[in-house]
Amino acid sequence: MNYLSVEEVSKSFGAKALFNKISFGLNQGDRIALIAKNGAGKSTLLKVLVGKEIADEGSVTFRKDIVVTYLDQNPILNENDTVIEAIYKSDNPMLNAVRGYEEALHAFEKEYNDETSAKLESCSAQMDKLEAWGFEAKIQEVLQRLKIAFLEKQIGTLSGGQKKRVALAKVLIDEPHLLILDEPTNHLDVEMIEWLENYLVSRDMTLLLVTHDRYFLDRICNEIIEIDSGKIHHYRGDFQYYVEKKAEREAMEGSEIDKAKNLFRRELEWVRKMPKARGTKSKARLNAFEDTKDKAFSGVVETKLELGVKMSRIGGKILEFKNIKKAFGATKIVNDFSYIFKKGEKIGVIGKNGVGKSTFLNMIMGMESPDSGDIQTGETMIFGYYSQEGLKLTEDKRVIEVVKDIAEFIPLADGSKLSASGLLTKFLFPPEVQYSMVSKLSGGERRRLYLMTILIKNPNFLILDEPTNDLDIVTLSVLEDFLTNFQGCVLIVTHDRYFMDKMVDHLFVFEGQGVLRDFPGNYTEYRDKKEMEDKHSSRQEPLLEAAEVVDKKPIEKNVVEQNKKKQSFKEKLEYEQLEKEIANLEAEKEKITLLLNTGSDNHEDVIKWSEQIGIIISKLDEKSFRWLELNEGI
Repeated sequence: MNYLSVEEVSKSFGAKALFNKISFGLNQGDRIALIAKNGAGKSTLLKVLVGKEIADEGSVTFRKDIVVTYLDQNPILNENDTVIEAIYKSDNPMLNAVRGYEEALHAFEKEYNDETSAKLESCSAQMDKLEAWGFEAKIQEVLQRLKIAFLEKQIGTLSGGQKKRVALAKVLIDEPHLLILDEPTNHLDVEMIEWLENYLVSRDMTLLLVTHDRYFLDRICNEIIEIDSGKIHHYRGDFQYYVEKKAEREAMEGSEIDKAKNLFRRELEWVRKMPKARGTKSKARLNAFEDTKDKAFSGVVETKLELGVKMSRIGGKILEFKNIKKAFGATKIVNDFSYIFKKGEKIGVIGKNGVGKSTFLNMIMGMESPDSGDIQTGETMIFGYYSQEGLKLTEDKRVIEVVKDIAEFIPLADGSKLSASGLLTKFLFPPEVQYSMVSKLSGGERRRLYLMTILIKNPNFLILDEPTNDLDIVTLSVLEDFLTNFQGCVLIVTHDRYFMDKMVDHLFVFEGQGVLRDFPGNYTEYRDKKEMEDKHSSRQEPLLEAAEVVDKKPIEKNVVEQNKKKQSFKEKLEYEQLEKEIANLEAEKEKITLLLNTGSDNHEDVIKWSEQIGIIISKLDEKSFRWLELNEGI
């Protein structure tokens, strides 16, 4: 069933053409990711689809009987509404029924009389009629999972991240047939992102989304469409499939253009020598010449982002924390933390929002002081701090002026120097953009300019706080390559699990109440270990409680003695069988995951596979628990 048809749509801003005569469609059950470089028109295309921007030409057609909901990258809500008012503003009849019931219940509890009683009874009947009681529970789940407890606050008092979460909650609660999302994971912590993945996968929902989160993309989407040089390209598969097929396509296009250029040179010689009196055959050849010319010059010269700035020399002493303590009232940030940073290491910083990650970074930068302890910084250290808030840019300043305010000429890694204009070109700001106003830049272009202003100061210790927000996947890949070869220290705070896994050697884990754990591995390894620890802990709690009742001896000792009990022959056989079963389940999980990533035109297949993978994961958890118990007795 076709939900959306886009036919020959074009859009330009002044002389800048974003996309030209692009066409694609969405069918029921499709989950499509839209990829493009910053400034190529991803967000603009979504706005054209929902009528917030007008296309220069072409048509956009939605199926008449479906509900379409759109999440803007920077959502606009009524500043005077409370959060709960903003969420309940909808044409959804079930949502209106829940709102009416809750208002009637509140009035009834405040003042009992015949009028409030009758109103409550009427609203309850409407809830029964629409079977909306489960919908109310769903609303509470979404609000709880997105940590929206500030229901009575006015929208105008919220931070940008809070507004984004409120807008996300609103579109999820609306339960549309087609959901269009622009960077839905921005401003979400990892726990929220993983919940959102499960939520979207478990529902029969058609999706079109823009995201830089590659794990999220792989888990959610079964197809990728890319805007490149104003044209659209389709890839039916996951992110790895997209990377491989894109490389093949570009190689093939390059070969075809080279052939056309050789033919064009030969035809050009003929045109120049051709006599003025032209016959029919000559005219036909001239027409063919024009076609060849178009083909030969159809390829856009691929300019790639280059992060080749110089790094300042780094000495023997880098940064040392000695018995650092920091707290705000009763809330401990770090408690007696010591660490000596080493050259070349890359550390990820993770923890729930509000546990003190930003305070920790500010202490390194000297913007916060510890309550006790000592922070010693090496004499050669030059910090580059890429903050989540971004660069405070003057909107009426030209892009090149932003760079020239820092330096006219910038030293590069190879020892040469480059002008401000030349460096901007390497950072994918062509001359026409360099002399435009900052106000004309897209969100991603602003972040790229901000990154440039950090790197041209030649830091040898980089602190990156949410560096992936608003950056396109191409820029992220270049940034990853740059950081991989960066010889200084890197400290990364990010909710992008793919970026974290690829970059870091180990993690600083803020576990709350001053506990800062140094974990030797990346985020996925930490997550796997944490899940195993949590499951093991939940299985041990009943044993601990029983031991307390039967015997007042130290609980830990009793549990250790139980765990050391020798395995029976039957348990050894069970242990070996479990290893085989777990391996088979893992293989089955990989097979179903591949099917989900490949996708299907039949949305019922996708639903069936999603249910199957849920059952497999449940069985894996159960058998892993048991395997862990038996393993401890070996």
